[in-house]
Amino acid sequence: MENKPSERIILGIDPGTTIMGYGVIKVTGRKAEMVTMGVIDLRKYADHYLKLGRIFERITGIIESYLPDEVAIEAPFFGKNVQSMLKLGRAQGVAMAAAISRQVPIHEYAPMQIKMAITGQGGASKEQVAYMLKQMLKIPEDAMLPWLDATDGLAAAYCHFIESSRPTVAGGAKSWKEFARKNKDKIHGLEG
Repeated sequence: MENKPSERIILGIDPGTTIMGYGVIKVTGRKAEMVTMGVIDLRKYADHYLKLGRIFERITGIIESYLPDEVAIEAPFFGKNVQSMLKLGRAQGVAMAAAISRQVPIHEYAPMQIKMAITGQGGASKEQVAYMLKQMLKIPEDAMLPWLDATDGLAAAYCHFIESSRPTVAGGAKSWKEFARKNKDKIHGLEG
């Protein structure tokens, strides 16, 4: 009997209060491919609370359409404008609530971590991230969208694919540094 590679769907979300990006990838074994990407355009809503309602409706709809096994979401970065941060945090929270309402596990990644996973540089531009995703996922030119928010959402999904595909060492650690931190008493006893 042949062992079929496991398959999972990951929804990536780039939170926004004007344009919210999303991307869906399908992972089969150790290979990922893009299923879709797009944006939720919130520019026509003047009221912030209407925007939040629309985010919840659309994310719930995307989850119901693609049935992701996991959601990867970009964590808001800390800016100087407190009001903008508050609004962005609310948008992220509503997207998370949509996933929670459908019992989909959520994984959060810092913008720098996503950029590092995709390009190898934490300070990469949105254009560099989009270009690398296009190459890695073999996305045809006509499937690329004019909004970099869409590729940012796709990047969150791909980052989670990379992070969750890394082999773990004993104790569930994903790196020697993490293993050493968790097991410092055991390691200390070996020295000496």
